[in-house]
Amino acid sequence: MTTTPTGPTPHGPTPYGTPDVPRITVRGEAHLEADPELARIRVTVQARGTDRRTTLDDLTRRNSTALDLIKSYGEAVDKVETGTFSLAPEYAKHGRGERVRTYHGRTTLTAELTDFTALGELATRLADLDLTRVDGPHWSLRRTSPVHAQARTQAVREAVRRAREYADALGTTVAALLELSDTGTDPQDWTHHESPRGWTRASFAKAPDDEPAPALNLEPQRQHIQATVSAAFTLHPPTL
Repeated sequence: MTTTPTGPTPHGPTPYGTPDVPRITVRGEAHLEADPELARIRVTVQARGTDRRTTLDDLTRRNSTALDLIKSYGEAVDKVETGTFSLAPEYAKHGRGERVRTYHGRTTLTAELTDFTALGELATRLADLDLTRVDGPHWSLRRTSPVHAQARTQAVREAVRRAREYADALGTTVAALLELSDTGTDPQDWTHHESPRGWTRASFAKAPDDEPAPALNLEPQRQHIQATVSAAFTLHPPTL
């Protein structure tokens, strides 16, 4: 007569552990701080007028002026991108028919800088342009920053340390790693939305025409990096 075994297979422990092969699952976390590597500002250029073509020409000119100013900082600017463009009519509230009262044009630019010394000067020079708004800065780390790897490594080591502490409390030791899951990291993702979270809106007063705007003193904001892992281990059977 042949019987089918019902206990654990010889290929490995069960997902929930057994008295002979105890299983423990722990969480490892790491919290680090680091200086930012990037600063991003958003520039909104506007134009308005009663004539559609004139408004569009004004918007094109002002957009080019802002772009040329950003690009004049050379290597201090790591990246510049155009976000949105719009040209919309505003209709008169009173009167017959659809009579256009004025046209509103707008473009948005995003500039990413690595030289924080140039950041304050560029921000104020942009804000000194007509019908131009500057929002920011948004501080961040690069996606490839070694700080992220450092945080993940510390999270794994913390998980191993916790597992050993629990095993020691039971009078035994960790046998083997079963599973390691990256349950949460903080990669400082940046997405280009119309109203991104994390912007610090700065209001700049336009200086007189014969006086250049003073450079704004911007202090970099320390970045908080977090990594979290979940790890499952087997233990040598303790004597309880």
